[in-house]
Amino acid sequence: IKLEKNTLVYSLYKQEIVYERHRHRYEVNPRYIDKLEAAGMKVSGYSLDGRVEFIELKNAKFFIGSQPHPEYKSRPMNPAPLFLGLLKAALL
Repeated sequence: IKLEKNTLVYSLYKQEIVYERHRHRYEVNPRYIDKLEAAGMKVSGYSLDGRVEFIELKNAKFFIGSQPHPEYKSRPMNPAPLFLGLLKAALL
């Protein structure tokens, strides 16, 4: 997954390319991306074949939509970046 710089997801993962386990049953229709972004959302990650993987609400403290399932790689002593970000946002 290629993350867009200057996004919350990028700041959590701290790298441009990430590998997460996921299963696609649904996806964002590319015809609606411009409308979503005009309404304040930001696509923050794409698969290498161009599918939306992460989307966030720009003006929210913490709002990330994720196609991947970070719970698969998350461990008690090594939690997934998305979970750490959610906890930090909730505690601040």
